[in-house]
Amino acid sequence: MARRRFFVDQVRKGQAEIGGESAHHLTRVLRVEAGQKFEISDGSRAWLASVDTARKDLVRFTVIEDLPSAPQLPPVTLYLALIKFDRFEWAVEKATELGVARIVPFEATRSERGLLDGSRKRVDRWRRIAHEAGEQSRRLSPPEIGDAIRFADALKDASTHRVWLDEEPGAPPLINAFNFAHEESAACIVGPEGGWTDAERAAFSPSGWTAASLGPSVLRAETAVCAALAVLNQMWLKA
Repeated sequence: MARRRFFVDQVRKGQAEIGGESAHHLTRVLRVEAGQKFEISDGSRAWLASVDTARKDLVRFTVIEDLPSAPQLPPVTLYLALIKFDRFEWAVEKATELGVARIVPFEATRSERGLLDGSRKRVDRWRRIAHEAGEQSRRLSPPEIGDAIRFADALKDASTHRVWLDEEPGAPPLINAFNFAHEESAACIVGPEGGWTDAERAAFSPSGWTAASLGPSVLRAETAVCAALAVLNQMWLKA
């Protein structure tokens, strides 16, 4: 069974600490105890470490050895239209597991009313979900979770490749939409359950976005997130 990984702010002189609510979660919920071994990561490297101290307000680790670096996925930014928050949270968790670098919620024309305002109270929760999912999936760091923005601002992304998921027939399969080189970045934008409006569809091409399809079925937004990120990962692995 793979060891659990925890994120730390820094490793200094072979030691690292986790405090506050995170330490309480480790000791009271996950039952971390002195003497146990776990992996820790500061966002750029990972180590095998043992627990020296496990208190309600502090967990201290001592590094045992460096861990080999796993291949890092390319920076992929996910723009996800605001959907019902329980399903949005599920999408955040799964996108984190699939290695996305950044998740940016946005308000589409057909997003339900009130979700943009409500998202301002939810972003900290989404960041905690991403943090926990990143540790569970043994990433070096969790994805960045941005504050919700407007659709027009999402179109300003500067990634090397930018694709929008088109539910209507005619768009090329995502796997054929572009050639993904290792040094490049990508952005993928997923619309709301009601689909794109004609005005939104017309805005993509002038802004440099390419239409792509995930197949003939009309998918829920959170399902499309998983399918698209899995395809992008495979494209990069084949590059």
